[in-house]
Amino acid sequence: MLLGKKQKLGRTIEDINVGEKLSLTEKIEDKELLLFLGLTNDSNPLYIQHDYASQTPHKKPVVPTIMLTGIITSAVSKYLPGPGSYILKQEIEFPNPVYHYGTVEFLFEVTAVNRDNHTVEITVNATNEENLDVLVAKLIVSPPYPLHVDEGQALENF
Repeated sequence: MLLGKKQKLGRTIEDINVGEKLSLTEKIEDKELLLFLGLTNDSNPLYIQHDYASQTPHKKPVVPTIMLTGIITSAVSKYLPGPGSYILKQEIEFPNPVYHYGTVEFLFEVTAVNRDNHTVEITVNATNEENLDVLVAKLIVSPPYPLHVDEGQALENF
């Protein structure tokens, strides 16, 4: 956490255009999985038990879909539009599972900019190493608002 240190804000609505893209590649390792599952206190055997998962149609442990959603949230917060952004709505489908040690390629694209509502629509498509879709999403995001400079005037009632 950056206490007392100002972080640069992401891009404001005026600086975002339809067609902008961002590509991210994430490899899902044991460390990230165990940290996530420990943090959420999720002990679903489909996520961690090879013997159980081998008896399901998946045949091996899968990555929790909410972990993939967290990667999307993080990318919006860090890159597009960046720090100060907030996801207002998300529609996400997971057509195929991601397995442990899988590599996922995420492609984010700005598909609409609504300056009147201060929102940006971003589509996200993610594929695994076999080029199968593992995530298809549409997000409505509020980019960071520009900061107003305080001219040192006293506020009423304070």
